[in-house]
Amino acid sequence: MEKHERFAHTILNGFESYFADFQNITLAAKSRFENADWQGMHDTSTQRIDLYKTKTAKVIQFVELIAGDQLRDFIFWSEARQVYAGLIKDHDNFEIAETFYNSVYCSVFRHRKIRNAHAFVFSPHGDIPPVFPNPVYRTYFLEGSLATLLEAMLLDYSFSIPYEDLQRDIHNIITVSEKYLTRHFDLSAGNVEIQALEHHFFRNKGAYIVGRIVSGSASMPFVIPILHNGEGKVYVDTVLFGADKISVVFSFTRSYFMVYATVPSQYVLFLQQLMPAKPISEIYSAMGYNKHGKTYYYRCAHRHMESTTDQFMVAPGIKGMVMSVFTMPSYDFVFKVIKDKFTPPKEMTRAQVKEKYRLVKRRDRAGRMADTHEFTNLAFARDRFSAALMEELREVAPSLMEEHGKALVIKHVYVERRMTPLNLYLQDATDEQMIDVMDEYGNAIKELASANIFPGDMLLKNFGVTRHGRVVFYDYDEIVPLTDCNFRVIPPPRSIEEEMASRPWYPVGPADIFPEEFRLFFSGNQRARKVFDEIHSDIYQASFWQGLQEFIRGGQVEDFFPYRRRLRFDRSESSARAET
Repeated sequence: MEKHERFAHTILNGFESYFADFQNITLAAKSRFENADWQGMHDTSTQRIDLYKTKTAKVIQFVELIAGDQLRDFIFWSEARQVYAGLIKDHDNFEIAETFYNSVYCSVFRHRKIRNAHAFVFSPHGDIPPVFPNPVYRTYFLEGSLATLLEAMLLDYSFSIPYEDLQRDIHNIITVSEKYLTRHFDLSAGNVEIQALEHHFFRNKGAYIVGRIVSGSASMPFVIPILHNGEGKVYVDTVLFGADKISVVFSFTRSYFMVYATVPSQYVLFLQQLMPAKPISEIYSAMGYNKHGKTYYYRCAHRHMESTTDQFMVAPGIKGMVMSVFTMPSYDFVFKVIKDKFTPPKEMTRAQVKEKYRLVKRRDRAGRMADTHEFTNLAFARDRFSAALMEELREVAPSLMEEHGKALVIKHVYVERRMTPLNLYLQDATDEQMIDVMDEYGNAIKELASANIFPGDMLLKNFGVTRHGRVVFYDYDEIVPLTDCNFRVIPPPRSIEEEMASRPWYPVGPADIFPEEFRLFFSGNQRARKVFDEIHSDIYQASFWQGLQEFIRGGQVEDFFPYRRRLRFDRSESSARAET
């Protein structure tokens, strides 16, 4: 066997090892759910994210030994790529295997000279495997009553611990389903079936059955969340219908799912049919394959740039002290570049900012922080950048810019979904929208805090509004663990001189935070502040934050629902009160 053949086989063996360990971590999720091991669920979720880097680093040790002085020879890599492409030609997961190869290549070349001749910038086998003849879902035909069908399905998706009240859960689902589905299906036609992906999706403290109801050419996606009652039993919490609600469950603002899929692409293809508006890259990431999600994103981004002519421009909104942000009108993503020097009073380093982003990637985002793709040495067509944007980038981040003829290379950049900055959203909000979005803003702050994250700078401009109306935090440079903060009440002044002093009359430590001062975040928007005060005034009280700290230090893990609380079933009665 030639050297380049051994080289290619070694990388593929590394991928197989990674994939096997990834699957083993995932398989344990069901047992952790049954045992209510929520801390273990969080720890292994982080472990699975870190696994990729660990496995690629181990492979590099071997390929360096095999390649020797040819390690940085592009002809050698081209030969190895050709062999590797042949090895994975009929591989069920060739697309993820290509990404693994790319990661090894990028580690060797420090993300430079990324060419399709040497790596898999584009796949010779296609972006994604075709639909397999054997489906990855279970099918239930509506041949008798809906209750009988649901009972069979819920028993198929049962656990080693029993349902709290299976008949109540079935009744709750039917009460919502029949009212909702009769508007879309003829349930008496005899051609109705339910298709549910064969394995549960686990995340945090929930397990989810994901599928669709099909009748002829019509279909309706659904998700059934199942929760642990803390006493050794499980229950159905609600049922969600429609692409929008399902999309929120799979949001880019949430932790990655654990789902046992031996061929992830088949799950991705099924899920994409349920959520046509969601990018395939985000579905891969939602299943834990965030590295391949990044590959898929890049390929789609490249094609978008090739098919459009509009220019990159400075993103609308108030400019940040740490980041320069740009986008293009036709694009649903923004690019964020860390400035060389930060606007006072910001005092931190680029390395510290990068560490904050790494923390967000590995933490429970609680549905309130955006996931990002991190790129090194990302190349753009220079003529696609507006003059104003080039002027800003050259002014605030010259060390990260390299111009090579018609190409502009940005040495480090984050990419995330574009949202409407909250301060801009409020400018045109109706009274009803104002109430909804300020409630969301307060819930975002509280849910982040419950996940042991204090956002630090809670100015309205640092939050965005998604197309589903959810408020998401996206300015990470000041986040710290909530338990590291010291929340205090401002002591009353002891004299007129103290009250009129330009500086605080009381000592302030580096970790001290005074919630009474949070009203300043609404400076310039008294209308928003008035609404917020009516809904979330407890955020101004030190006792509120101290109570959350005690909860977290006591080892408790908060529930984070990817759906409105009003949609939850009432477990105290046999009748359902959930809304659709």
